[in-house]
Parts: sequence; C-alpha cells; structure tokens
Amino acid sequence: MQLKITKVFQRVPEGYIGLVEELPGANTQGDTLEEARVNLAESGIHERLGI
Repeated sequence: MQLKITKVFQRVPEGYIGLVEELPGANTQGDTLEEARVNLAESGIHERLGI
C-alpha cells in the first residue's frame, strides 16, 4: 500500500513553517526552507502514520 501525504511549506517573516495537511498538529518551523523540511521529517510523522 502506498500512502500519499501533503507537505506544505510557507514563507513567513520569521523563516518557514511546514505542515502535513492530513495530520492536524503535525507542523514545525525553521529559519530556512531546508531546516523546516528536516524538522518536519524528524517530527515523528512516520510513526504517527504507522509507517
């Protein structure tokens, strides 16, 4: 089974925020886009999805 999730990143004055649309509360932030991506990957979303 393949599970698709939607990661959204948005530029804000303080840097970037990132979230997963399908998981309320799965969000993070970073000074750069790359930092926000890494932080989201390390936030435990895979465990919450059971993958």
